[in-house]
Amino acid sequence: MRIGVFPGSFDPITIGHEDLVRRALPLFDKLVVAIGVNSGKKYLFELEQRLAWLRAVFADEPGVEVTFYEGLTANFCHSIGARFILRGLRSSSDFEYEKTISQLNTSLAAEVDTIFLISRPAYSHISSSIVRELIRVGALDEVRAFIPKAVQL
Repeated sequence: MRIGVFPGSFDPITIGHEDLVRRALPLFDKLVVAIGVNSGKKYLFELEQRLAWLRAVFADEPGVEVTFYEGLTANFCHSIGARFILRGLRSSSDFEYEKTISQLNTSLAAEVDTIFLISRPAYSHISSSIVRELIRVGALDEVRAFIPKAVQL
């Protein structure tokens, strides 16, 4: 079985994340969208809220499983038998960062490969960081253009 993991904080999930998952589904038998929990990071939204949003967004996709994990992504992949990590690239700077993480993951779990998908141009400017900033300044009408319809703020 081809199992892939799409790790992230999804704080919150964006339409770019959603598009990436839906485009990647044909590559895997199962795609695990997994929230990586980092105790040193400050999140805008609680873990349970982010999990609920992910489950709502992908409720129509039987090939998607939503969960969370603590620790290294490579170890999580190993624990569930995943051979692939899915990552999205919006820019060349994303590539440089993701390449380094991919190489680290390979050194920790040689059997796990990283697959990169380039974001569609319409989504390349969207990030969770930008969405959080819009939320902080109260621009909720603008935020709705960047998050899936299933996400209610």
